[in-house]
Amino acid sequence: QVQLVESGGGLVQAGGSLRLSCAASGRTFSNYIMGWFRQAPGKDREFVAGISSDGGSTYYADSVKGRFTISRDNAKNTVYLQMYSLKPEDTAIYYCAPTSGRRAISNNWGQGTQVTVSS
Repeated sequence: QVQLVESGGGLVQAGGSLRLSCAASGRTFSNYIMGWFRQAPGKDREFVAGISSDGGSTYYADSVKGRFTISRDNAKNTVYLQMYSLKPEDTAIYYCAPTSGRRAISNNWGQGTQVTVSS
């Protein structure tokens, strides 16, 4: 089972940037499609971005397309989310997880990392 630790969140003004990291333990990390998800207060967790196991294919929620970039380094067992042009509606706790399509394949969530965007 893959254990996940997210980091890199913080407080940023609208229009700013942040880079999130997700460090995974376990030798099978490179076998998984990985995704980023987020949960805003009072809302369900939602899909943000996904990346194929070899990093060659990426896909995004419409709300972040063109502003966020997902990448991964299998040698470091890490997946990243570079966020540009942040908006107050991007405020949420961000999580990474092994993914199938736009759904996490288990409920094995890390602690997440808080992103707060001020207007």
